[in-house]
This record gives sequence, C-alpha cells and structure tokens, in this order.
Amino acid sequence: MMKPPIANAFFKHRALCSERRCSGSRWLAPRVLLCLAFLGIGVSHSYAVTSYNISLANPEQHLVQVQVILPEGSSERELQLPVWNALYQIRDFSQYVNWIRAKDRAGRPLTIRSINDSRWQVAGAQQGAIIEYEIFADSPGPFGAQLNSHHAFFNLAQILIYPVDARNQPMLVRFDQIPQSWHIATPLPADPDGRYIAETYDRLVDSPVEIGSFQESDFDESGARYRVIIDGEPADYDAETITSVLHKIVAAATSWMDDHPFSSYMFIYHFPHGPAGGGMEHSYSTAISLNADALARDPEILASVTAHEFFHLWNVKRIRPQTLEPVDYTKENFTRALWFSEGCTSTAADFIRLRAGLLDERHFEQELAADIGELQRRPARLRQSAEQSSLDAWLEGSPYYRRPERSVSYYNKGELLGILLDLDVREASHGKAGLREVFQWMNLNYAKKGRFFFDSDGVRQAADVVSHADLGSFFQNYVAGTDEIPWDDFFRVVGLHLVEAINTVADAGFTASRSFDAPMIVAEIAPGGPAELAGLQAGDTILEINGGPPGQDSAESVSALSPADTLTVKVLNRREGQRELKWKIGSREEVSYDLKDLDSVTPAQRAARAAWLKGEAQKPAAQ
Repeated sequence: MMKPPIANAFFKHRALCSERRCSGSRWLAPRVLLCLAFLGIGVSHSYAVTSYNISLANPEQHLVQVQVILPEGSSERELQLPVWNALYQIRDFSQYVNWIRAKDRAGRPLTIRSINDSRWQVAGAQQGAIIEYEIFADSPGPFGAQLNSHHAFFNLAQILIYPVDARNQPMLVRFDQIPQSWHIATPLPADPDGRYIAETYDRLVDSPVEIGSFQESDFDESGARYRVIIDGEPADYDAETITSVLHKIVAAATSWMDDHPFSSYMFIYHFPHGPAGGGMEHSYSTAISLNADALARDPEILASVTAHEFFHLWNVKRIRPQTLEPVDYTKENFTRALWFSEGCTSTAADFIRLRAGLLDERHFEQELAADIGELQRRPARLRQSAEQSSLDAWLEGSPYYRRPERSVSYYNKGELLGILLDLDVREASHGKAGLREVFQWMNLNYAKKGRFFFDSDGVRQAADVVSHADLGSFFQNYVAGTDEIPWDDFFRVVGLHLVEAINTVADAGFTASRSFDAPMIVAEIAPGGPAELAGLQAGDTILEINGGPPGQDSAESVSALSPADTLTVKVLNRREGQRELKWKIGSREEVSYDLKDLDSVTPAQRAARAAWLKGEAQKPAAQ
C-alpha cells in the first residue's frame, strides 16, 4: 500500500534539492533522486521521473497550460489523458484540449500524432522530450477541474496526460504563474522549491489541489494531523464549528475502526451559492462541495457528507474490490461491489455520527425509514439487483436511467443492505459481531496485506467468518437477487417494526434529476398536467427552482412545498433559450414509512438496540 507523506522529514534535507538542477539535458540531478529515495519513492533507473509544470496564467479564460518533461527512454512514447475520473462516467477530458505539441531538449520539434481521441504518440523521444498543451478547465465541484479568477481546483487526472510506460514511476509537479494572494493546498508532500512529489501517477491524481485565498484551520486528533481548507464567503460558515464537528467525526471513525492509516489528512470544502452537493474521496484527503444556502438551512448535511467521505479512506481507498484494480483510465471499470463500497460506507457513516453525538436515535430511525421509502417507491427494485445496479453505474449520466421504473441506487439500497447485514450478523453471532467487525476483518485481511476483495463474495466471506454462520441466503436473495425485503424480520432483533401510512404530498407534475455535478434534466412530464401546460418540456435543463439551485431531483426540490403552492422554474431549452415558468403544483398520495417500537420490547431487544446504535458488539450479560 502507499506510504503516508513524510514531507516534514523531507524539509530537513533542504540542501539536497535545487530547482536549477532541473534544467539542461540532464534535467534531474542525483541529489533530487536522493530526495525521492528519502521519501520512500523508488526509481528503476537514474532519471525515470516525469515532471509537470502547470501554468495558471489565464484564469479568466479557464485555460491551463501544461508542460510535461519526459525522461530518457524509448524512441516512441505513448501519452494518455484519462477518459474518466472521480465519477463512474466516461467524460472524455480530451474534448477540452485545444492543442498539443512536442519538442526535444534542444527545442527542436518532434512528431506527435493522435492514436485515438485521448492518446498520442511522440517519436524521437529517446533522449527525453517536452510535451506542451493547453486545456480548458471550468468544471466546478469536487468531481471536476476548474480555473477561474476566484480559485483553481484540480482533480489532476482531468488535466494531466501520463506516459503509458511510466505510469508507475515517480512524478513531480509544479504550479506556475499563481496570483500573489493565492496559496496551494494538497495532500502531496512538497520539496523546498515548491514541487510536489508522488510515487506514481495514481498517487498524483489521487491528490486534489486547491489554489486560492482559502481559509485554513488545522487540528490534531487520534494520532494524526488534520488540515481543513475552506473556500467560501466568511459569512457563510464558522470554521470553529466545522473543526469541532470534524474532531468528533475523526475520533468516532478511527476508534470504530481501531485504525488510522495516515499521519496527516486534508479536508477541502467549497461553499458556493450556485449548484453544489457531494464529496469525492481520496486516500489522504477529501473534497466536499455544499451549497452555502442549503448549508445555512440544514447545517447537519456537513456532518453527513463528511462522515461518508472520511470513511471512504478505508472502504474504497484501502478496502477495495479487485474488479477496480488496477484502475484503467481508458475505459469503464465494471464492478458488482458498489452497493458495499458506496452504500455500506453510508451505513458506517450513520454509526459514526451516532457515536460522535451528531445524530440521535429518533433522527437515525427517521432517516432509515425515509431511505426504505425511497427504495420501495422504485418499481425497478423487483428487477434490478444491488449487484446489477453497481454494474450499471456507468449509465447514471442518463436522465432516463435514473427513473424509478428503470433503476435502483446502489447508494440507497446498499446503505439499507449494510443495516440489514449488520442486524443479520448480530443475530447469527448472538450479538458478538456486527458490521464493524466485518469492516475490521476486511481491513486486517485485505487492506493491511495489500490485497483486494472479490466483490460480494469477499464481503460474504468476512460476514461468515465474524458471525461464525453461513449468510449465503442473505447475499443470494437481497444482494444478487431481487427478493422483496422482509423488513420486520430484520428489525425484530432490535425491537422495531416498519409502519406504513398514506400521506398527501406536493406533486410538481414532472420528474427530473441530476448526476452529481451535472445539470438537472427533465425526464418526464405528466400529460395534461400544470407543468406541461406551463410550457415545460422533456429535456429542459433546470437552472433554478423558486430562485435557488435545484437539488438532486425534482422530489427533493419541492419537498418543502404544499399542494397549490406556486412553483417558479427557470429552464434552458435548446430551441427557446432561457425561460421562466410558473404554475400551481398539484398533489398525490404517497406511502410513507416509519420505524416504531414493537408492542412489547424485551430486555434482550433493548440491549441489542443499544449496542446497534453504537455500532458495537453487545457486552456479555452479567452472570
């Protein structure tokens, strides 16, 4: 596994490195290689280091100039720009490349040609080569790459090509022409001359970069240093409150896992007033974007998103399915395990918030019941399994795919399966184990041994071992299969049952959703309804709802409204441009769910629930 940054030790050897050593025909001097070796970065031969210079000279045009210095090697070298990153969607970042050229160390042009739309071949590079290109970067949020007059934020895979034959060799990156008031934040270690160091390309692009006039608040907790980088208007957040929440989250998570596989970790927050929502996990950091107005209305969303993303440093980044290794940046990477890697991460985040005192029992049960309602209202649950939903993740960019009759969410069903697996393990083990023990076993037997688990079979193996039982029917029926879930059979062990009710809710007359940082697109409109009569059309892009940014879907955006309220929607239509539409929303009946105590809760069930809400195994009863 990757070694944690040890930049502080590196700075003790400032005299070993000098920027001027990176010029000339022998561009990387032995002293720089000694620095890399000191950091634990191995090299296969003396000059096998790829160097990047990234210029931020054109923020108003969102243009990034990149120079790649290739070491000596083969005469012909292939260069690849990833076609996907951060999201399980093919996004073809090469569409933003304006031009690319190559030259040798003396400045003489070299031939560079396209092999396909994201790969190039340069000839005559045996003595090394310099590749230069310009790329447009204006994709906001934690899943993108953006340069503007306010700041720069980069998921580096979206702007940096890599030499195919040197992907697993050391990389250096430097940022140039940065405005004087801006600073750089990244989990990568830096040398005294401002270059950032990575063992491999994968490590490089797993390290997001924030450059701007951000605020930083750092703290120590549970044996590690935490850096908190905040980009937003100072009036929109309280840094002291945020760090207080983070203290509780990291303490609860590291104690729950009995592990902290890093010496430093970085939180990067963006609080814009425009569309925002979600977070992106990395091995030593996370980037989280939350709409400032939504955060003001519901401050608890910060803890919810942060707990999820922080737990990813174990589940996904270290406890990782074999089907996602090694990452292939040239095509889709299919796995059946996202129900566990993403969904069960949300389950763990719930237990972390409970342990941290950031979520109480009643709100936990209400959130859980709402998640059950989300699944039960999707007819696709009877046809698409959690494993199939994981495989189909690459279709999430399609508005039709996200419709209730077409798909279930591996986030939603996976989180519920995590809860049910926890309860099943508890019952089978007589309270001696739960989901925490499943994660700890996988952390010990996969992550810490540098191994990867085999999708659902690997999860089942861990569950069987810690429960000392055969849980095959659970995985066959509810993970690989589409059987209806007998909710009360699972919740009975903690003295709860599911209660249904019929409620009248607001109906906007259309369905629309968005995928992460993508715009909200109208997928369906009720024929003859008020939305259609107002002029809304399928395929319209929703820009605003009642003067604010849209949520993840239309139901979320109107959840606070009542029937007969006026809905104002600003849309973008391909033919008609921007329009503002208004109509009075209707109503419909909807089944809602709640978790309630059984009529008679036994002492054993109460004890099981108390342990469940802490995410812990039950203590043996006193003799």
